[in-house]
Amino acid sequence: MQAPNHLQNSFTAHCLNEYAVTLEFGQEISEDLLRQISRFNAVIHRYPFSGFQTTVPAYATISVFFDPVLVIRSGLPGQDCFTKVSDYLTGLQQRSVDQDVKSGSLVTIPVCYGDIYGPDLDEVASVNQLTTQQVIELHSSVVYKVYMIGFVPGFAYLGGMNSALATPRKLSPRPAIAPGSVGIAGEQTGVYPLQTPGGWQIIGQTPLKMFDVTLAQPSLLSAGDEVVFKPISASEFEQHSNRI
Repeated sequence: MQAPNHLQNSFTAHCLNEYAVTLEFGQEISEDLLRQISRFNAVIHRYPFSGFQTTVPAYATISVFFDPVLVIRSGLPGQDCFTKVSDYLTGLQQRSVDQDVKSGSLVTIPVCYGDIYGPDLDEVASVNQLTTQQVIELHSSVVYKVYMIGFVPGFAYLGGMNSALATPRKLSPRPAIAPGSVGIAGEQTGVYPLQTPGGWQIIGQTPLKMFDVTLAQPSLLSAGDEVVFKPISASEFEQHSNRI
């Protein structure tokens, strides 16, 4: 194991509400910023303050939620919750952290592209002047990075999609998107974990459960994970579904 090093983070603290502070690390979306956020998020959980509840990492921020009564009663210096919490978090930058802070996992997601599983595959191909096979190849030839979970439980925002696949959202959102549907919106791609309305262009579907409340870790993906999409046939989709 390598020797510990000091965190090199720079953030601005903002009061989100009486229950939360948001730490802003930057404005851009990048893997370097993701690494900073992931490492500092791990340190917050390793060194929680009195009243700490949870964190919500995002593209360029971490929101830290707390019990204001416990924070006020704590021995942290400061006249109010924002000052107590933000000063404490600023002080965490001087903490040492092991180099081997847990990194994300590589998750392979099987996808059946087109037909009833991907009704918008032809539209994505037409918009980008590609064949449907080229769309499939471009979409499944990239290692994506999970930047954040949001929108609905288990929905992962993935970075790394080839810009040649960028396609506007649908003008009229569908009232119900099937769980496991793989979509494109602008320069983003993602997988719907639950049945919800949605305007993303649906190019395929996975038989995997992206979110399962019966599991200790309900979401299949977490921020920092890497994702690879693997094309499968309709028969393979059904076989996967039957096993699940």
